[in-house]
Parts: sequence; C-alpha cells; structure tokens
Amino acid sequence: MKPKASEATGTGSPPEEGPARRIRPMPDPDKTLDSIQLDALEQSFRKWITATPRRDVRRSRRRIFLIFLIIRYSGGKLSEVLGLDPTRDIDFEDRFVRLGRPPRQVQLSETLLAEIQRLIAESAAEDGPRQLLDMDPGFVRRKFYERAEACGIPKQLGAPEILRKSRAVEWMQNHMPLPVVQRLLGHSTPNLTSAYVAFSEAEIQQATRHFMEKESARSTSARNAFFGKIQTIQQGDIQSRVEMLTLGGHRITTVITNDSLKRLELGPGRLITAEIKAPWVMLHQGDDPRGWSADNRIEGRVERITTGEINTECIVRISDGTAVCAVVTTESARRLALAEGDAIWVVFNSHSVVLLSD
Repeated sequence: MKPKASEATGTGSPPEEGPARRIRPMPDPDKTLDSIQLDALEQSFRKWITATPRRDVRRSRRRIFLIFLIIRYSGGKLSEVLGLDPTRDIDFEDRFVRLGRPPRQVQLSETLLAEIQRLIAESAAEDGPRQLLDMDPGFVRRKFYERAEACGIPKQLGAPEILRKSRAVEWMQNHMPLPVVQRLLGHSTPNLTSAYVAFSEAEIQQATRHFMEKESARSTSARNAFFGKIQTIQQGDIQSRVEMLTLGGHRITTVITNDSLKRLELGPGRLITAEIKAPWVMLHQGDDPRGWSADNRIEGRVERITTGEINTECIVRISDGTAVCAVVTTESARRLALAEGDAIWVVFNSHSVVLLSD
C-alpha cells in the first residue's frame, strides 16, 4: 500500500535527467556527493531502520532503503526503480538489475545483491514481492531528504537525481569509459568525443563487472587496505605529507616523494587506497598512545590470534569493520598477553603507508 500523497513533500526538487543529457566527468561539490558522503548517507539509512521498535515502521523503512540502494549503485532514475518488479527485473544469478524502457542491464556486486535479496525476503511476506518497490515518489523523496540532513548533508543533495549523477561521477573517476557510463544511465545520445568509440553489450558487462568487483573489495574492507579521500597535501623539497580520510572516518597520514605525488596526480579530493604491510603495524595497549612518534593510531579489538614458533599474527577489527593484520614476534605477543576481545591500538608510521591510485 502506498503512503498517502499528502505526506509527500519533494516540491521544488530538480527534474530527472532526460535521456540525452550529458554528464560531466568533473564532480561539482554543490551538485554531487563524493564516495565519503554517499557512504555516510548509506550508514544513516541503516541506523534509521533499527531506530524504531515498531515492526511495521521498520518494514516501511527497509523498503525505502532498498530503493536507495538500487538508485545509489545502479544509477537508475527514481521512476525506473519504483516501477521494478523484483521477481522479474532483478537477476540474482547473473547479477544485474533491468531498468528502463527499452530495458538496459546494470551489473551489481554479489555482496549488494545478497543484501537486496535479504531485504526483499524480510519485507515481501507482508507487502508482496511485486509491489515491494511501489511507493509514492514524493514520500520517498522526503525520506531521502531527511536522511541527508541527518548526516549533515544539504537536503537537496539527497535527491534521487543527485544520487544518480553522483554514481555517474564515481564510475568515471574510476576510469569506466564514458560510452559505457552513458549506456548504463540510459543516455541515447553519446557526446561527440565518445561517438567514435563502440562497445558491444558483452564489453559493457565486462567493464561494469570489473568495476563492481573493485568496489566490492573496497566496501568489504580488505586487510590493511583503506579507501578514502585526500584531505590535505603538505609539499616539501623532496617529500610530501598526504592526509586522507577513510570511508570509516579514520585519518591516515603518509609521506611520499614529490615524484610519486606528481606521477599519481594526487590532489585534495582525489580518491585513493592506502595499504600497510602487516610487519609494519605495531600494537599498543592502554590509553591513546599520543606519546608515540607514529603518525597513525587507530583503536580496535583483537579478533583472532595465530601463534607460531617465531612470529604471531594478530587480526584487529577497527570500528568501521576493517581488519588490520599485525605480525609481531611470538615473544612480543607473550609480553603483551593478548587475548581475543582485548581493546588494542594499531599504530604505524607515515612512511609505512603505500598509496595506490586506480
């Protein structure tokens, strides 16, 4: 059953893009969201679902979150997503969603589809799978605006059209070919530059599958790998100090040569991956080790300990779910008297961080 139209606000929101509208590869901070903001908005929805004790309200919120997830990761229009029949238009085996008329296939990650399948199963028993996404668009917009404001994002940037545009920018920033992005968005008229490049349907699916796999690896928080956005760069005579903010809100500092800075084309706002080798990660018990010379300090809990004759591997889970692996000598591990569940600080120097640019 649709929420009452009288509950809808959504007036004055930007119109949805027509099929021939172009997208720009350079993000406009006033008109798009970056990956950090998109992740914050997603987490706002997740907390919102569990913030009510009422079962019927949680079910309604799950439906809206499901709509958000599909728009956020497929770049679909709100009208397209509200018109989906999950039993017909979402292929869980071949991992795509079918959008628009004429229909186009947009690949989704295996992890995302597993969550979509769970959300459908939790709500379909009472709402019916075919009608699950059939909600009043004005009501959905209002909830999107509310979630944006709840995490400090201007209301208008929570609009479905902004999510769609932001997804396009993400794709292009990660080097997905422009003609592929245009096909995924349902744009019928490529611009003059891309008109000379032809992509078959199989090539488009291959490109999107590669992108989804990379993105899924980031979101599942691989060991000692942090994905985020560069905040500041302090350039010296030979080396530069780079500070990034991860998806989980942690600040990580690294020092790289000026040659590397230029070669990687790094600058504030650039998305980047930081990796730290396990032997370079130190462990510290007690209070925040501010007296340590290491630039990077992140608190977590010991999840698993594997003791060897010479070395011991310790897996620490930090607040955003990232697993940080440290390899210390077994003698050091005995002195620390570590046990699973213990609070611990992972500490590493800025010179130990390696930056990877896609």
